[in-house]
Amino acid sequence: MSVEIQAIAHVREEARKLVDGLEGFNYQAPAELFPSRSKKGRGRVTYKRFDTAAEAIRFAVEEVPPPALLGAYLEVEEARFGLHEIQYLYERAAYPLKRRIVETAATGAAELT
Repeated sequence: MSVEIQAIAHVREEARKLVDGLEGFNYQAPAELFPSRSKKGRGRVTYKRFDTAAEAIRFAVEEVPPPALLGAYLEVEEARFGLHEIQYLYERAAYPLKRRIVETAATGAAELT
């Protein structure tokens, strides 16, 4: 396994530990999405405030391209979550909102993202 793949795996595992360490992440808490400070044109993610963390997570995962989220973070109840943590919170069974259905190009079958 390359060093880069090991680093990515480590970051994902740390994100899972962080999220799992939170006793019952509050998807109903207000949240803020802060863009990265990069000026390299990764996308135009601007500061946004959301009524619930669940809405913020859905916006980040379903509406914003991942490259545009590099360096951005979500703040919920004074805790910060980066791209990998946001994706993990979206994938958890506890996520309260309906996920978007996407048709895969390879199989033509619909699957939840």
